Amino acid sequence: MRESVLRRKEARLVMKLAEALDISPEKALDVLYSTKTYRLLMEPKYGMQLMSDNYLLEDILAELK
Repeated sequence: MRESVLRRKEARLVMKLAEALDISPEKALDVLYSTKTYRLLMEPKYGMQLMSDNYLLEDILAELK
C-alpha cells in the first residue's frame, strides 16, 4: 500500500480514537502507537491496511479494555 494512503488511514484512526476516548489527538496518537493493532497495521503481510477504519477502531478499543 502506498505510504501516503497508509498515513491518511493513520490520521483518520487518530481522530476517531480521540473522539471515542474523549482525549486530544496528540494523546490518541500515543495510544495508537502503543497498540498491537497499530504494529500489525504497519506490516503489509497481515493485510490490516485493507480493513475499514471503523473495524480497526473497534479492534483498538477492544485491545485497550
